[in-house]
Amino acid sequence: MGGDHYFSATPASPENLRRIRVSLAGRDLDVTTAGGVFSPDHVDSGTGVLLANTPPPPAGGDFLDLGCGWGPISLSLALDAPHATVWAVDVNERALDLVRRNAEALGLDNVNASLPDDVPDDVVFRTIRSNPPIRVGKNELHGMLERWIPRLDERSDAWLVVQRNLGADSLQRWLAATFAHGYSVHRSATARGFRVLKVRRHGTPPTEDIPIID
Repeated sequence: MGGDHYFSATPASPENLRRIRVSLAGRDLDVTTAGGVFSPDHVDSGTGVLLANTPPPPAGGDFLDLGCGWGPISLSLALDAPHATVWAVDVNERALDLVRRNAEALGLDNVNASLPDDVPDDVVFRTIRSNPPIRVGKNELHGMLERWIPRLDERSDAWLVVQRNLGADSLQRWLAATFAHGYSVHRSATARGFRVLKVRRHGTPPTEDIPIID
């Protein structure tokens, strides 16, 4: 793609729409992908590891797929939880168009494909699932996670898949240091050279009445 990247807002590379067969949420599906997005020819290995090593999503609420690409995580969540609202978030306009195409073709009306700034500020997430764009650079990646992880609902989890050789362990240490209060961070799974990291936001501890002594 030359200077074009899958995290470009408006890819300059040819669209080259294509149909591929994938397995998502236990179903074999035909989806549309294109050039200029991440892993256009198959479900990439990291996303496959994430999907295989995370629990079923909650039955309802708002979910976030951060860096959705053409939509394998978003579509899986929408299929597994038809009463939930899935926010498929990406900076790549072509990727968002593909998510919309695929959701419509599969009859999924619970997917909102959105630019980051178009997600309402008052939405909190029952789960976050992400194969984050590590290659955007550490500062950009950290900024993304600092923006979205605090929007987890209480007693809810974020699940991130990161290749071990691309800094999964250092990212885990950064997450644990950055979200040290009210959260817990641990490695949930390791497979095919990837780590699945779980960030849990705990509930607010109950306040106790303190007796007043005269």
